[in-house]
Amino acid sequence: MPLNHKDLELIERLIYKNADDIAVSIARSFERLEERINVSESRIHTRLSDIDDKMEGIRQEASDELGEVKVEIREIARTHELEGVR
Repeated sequence: MPLNHKDLELIERLIYKNADDIAVSIARSFERLEERINVSESRIHTRLSDIDDKMEGIRQEASDELGEVKVEIREIARTHELEGVR
């Protein structure tokens, strides 16, 4: 049974319709992928910000402790100087 022109047109329409559905499906998949990437980037930035805040806190604590050690060393040096004067 040979295909006539009308049958060929129906097949062609079916192929084009499916191509549109596939294109829409791919576009939606890319949109979902983009959303997931954006969420992941946001999480990374949040975590990096948290790490930066923690590092700043640690740096401040270390600076404070170093300042205290300097004060203690100066006090010890003064004590030794005073003992040397006596």
